[in-house]
Amino acid sequence: MKITPTRTAQYVPLTIGLHWLMLFLFVAVYACIELRVLIAKGTDIRDGLKAAHFMLGLLVLAMAGLRIAVRLRHRAPPIEPMPPRWQNRAARGMHLLLYVWMLCMPLAGWLLLSAEGKPIPFFGLEMPALMAKDKATASVIKEWHEFAGRAGYALIGLHAVVALLHHFVKHDNTLARMLPRRAGSAA
Repeated sequence: MKITPTRTAQYVPLTIGLHWLMLFLFVAVYACIELRVLIAKGTDIRDGLKAAHFMLGLLVLAMAGLRIAVRLRHRAPPIEPMPPRWQNRAARGMHLLLYVWMLCMPLAGWLLLSAEGKPIPFFGLEMPALMAKDKATASVIKEWHEFAGRAGYALIGLHAVVALLHHFVKHDNTLARMLPRRAGSAA
């Protein structure tokens, strides 16, 4: 059985666009920080990758705030057929974890740069420090930020796997609700 999304069974276009933009930003943020280790320390390329990681991370923070505002304004379309109550609760829990993660990770990065006494670049601007320089605090924040970064792989991966499971095994509209409409589809 194939589920065909209808206008009422999809998220609003802004929500869909923000969802996929966030995925792109996550890939870019992770790529910058993972690829930097392949480049020699002290080089412009490595420093550029780190700066891009910081700036894209702050962009994630801004987009997460926007996503929350849009989500509060527009209800999620129903899943058809309706899943069991425990699955709805698990989905709400997963989404809550993802939103907390999307807010806390960039804030932790901002706090880390602040505690290290480093500038906080944001596309030509320098953001204010959130705290005074403190090496001990910076060390703790760095450990937490790196741990949560690794946990992010699991959260994003689990989110994707469950969406695919719903689409290909359960054959419901969970994933289809978040896919962009195709040109010529019923509006």
